[in-house]
Amino acid sequence: MLSDRISSFIDEHMKAFTGELARFLSIPSVSTLGEHAADVLAAAEWVLRQLKECGFSGALYPTGRHPVVLARSAEVPGAPVLLIYGHYDVQPPDPLDEWLTPPFSPDIRDGYIYARGATDDKGQLLTYINAVQAVLGVNGELPINLIVLAEGEEEIGSTNLGKFLADHREQLRADAVAISDTSQLAPGIPAITYALRGLCYLQIDIRGPRFDLHSGCFGGIVHNPAQVLADVLQKLKNPDGSIAIPGFYDDVLALEQWERQQMAAQPSDLDALKNYLGVCEFAGEPGYTVTERSTARPTLDINGLWGGFSGEGAKTIIPAKAGAKVSMRLVPNQIPEKIDQLFTRFVRQLCPAGVSVEFAGLHHAGPVLVNRNTSAMRAAERAIEIGFGKKPRFKRDGGSIPVVNLIREQLEQENILLLGWGSPDDGPHSPNERFSLDDFHRGIRSAAALFFELAR
Repeated sequence: MLSDRISSFIDEHMKAFTGELARFLSIPSVSTLGEHAADVLAAAEWVLRQLKECGFSGALYPTGRHPVVLARSAEVPGAPVLLIYGHYDVQPPDPLDEWLTPPFSPDIRDGYIYARGATDDKGQLLTYINAVQAVLGVNGELPINLIVLAEGEEEIGSTNLGKFLADHREQLRADAVAISDTSQLAPGIPAITYALRGLCYLQIDIRGPRFDLHSGCFGGIVHNPAQVLADVLQKLKNPDGSIAIPGFYDDVLALEQWERQQMAAQPSDLDALKNYLGVCEFAGEPGYTVTERSTARPTLDINGLWGGFSGEGAKTIIPAKAGAKVSMRLVPNQIPEKIDQLFTRFVRQLCPAGVSVEFAGLHHAGPVLVNRNTSAMRAAERAIEIGFGKKPRFKRDGGSIPVVNLIREQLEQENILLLGWGSPDDGPHSPNERFSLDDFHRGIRSAAALFFELAR
């Protein structure tokens, strides 16, 4: 439930809430770039200041790189505890020339606010703070206990968060965790995510001769690392698009029939999607729909390639080295470390004796499957229906959110609510990232309703 007075307060304060969002988005808190370290700190301080103005007690906790914000609301004896996770760091805005307006000068047009971090994740995190402001503004107190955990390293793999969670386990005990870093099913169709794909991301470096060679003098007598790399990468997949690594599919948890039926019933416009992506046909593993392939089946993609000469004109060489970055999205029951081993073994077998191959593990994240049948999940369903005016759908997400597994493992927490207020076409990580102000409004309403639904 959400009282008419709180609903009216939210409506009447949307201009102020939008102004707060614009100020938050104007901080260039790019966590991966050292020159923005002061900006990342400024964003952390901004979040903590907002929470303290709501009567929360809290502090910034230093880590090996960027600080963690941890704050707690005034105690409500006997009431449940909700842990809210979000991140205040953002991706680099490049390429800058593709932004219609500067990425850290928020611009409102056609009902959207455009800026880096608009939907990932500053806008979604702020909905909870604004919901707190609304409830306190009307009732003077919250119906439940809230803990807010906001980190500044999500976009660089949450490197230091695991240790922080382990060190502060007792301070983070909660009945449920809310994470709003996903999206709706489609514009105007709210959703709760119950599954996420994991990730195994590696770099391959293949080396041949000690230095670049003249291709006229040495072509035909040495292995060309660029050619070897091309041959290896081509053999990672079968002609039908399935992954050729032996054992890769052994642990895959198959989709249940009800899931396939639910996915088939989801609204989709494949022609519109092709037009949006700029492609004329879809690819991928046979026997599965586009929705299933993009959310619930494992994948393998080449993310980058290098080797030899790629400048203007000609340079006839055999390069001494070549490399690639390869990522594999994993589904429930697949273990990143095992997939890493299967991948490296297979690539080593494919490389001829005349070259050496080295691997670097860049990122691992386990897949996620959460229980849909809990009282907290039902409370979230009711809250979203209040906020959006329609019942949410349940969906799988193709991306990875490593923090979910960190929370599950370090806090022994299974009651995780993945609630996305944004739209799939908001463009996170892309130029012209945006957040619908209507969705921002609905997110605030849903967050406020969630406090009361959990209190029931």
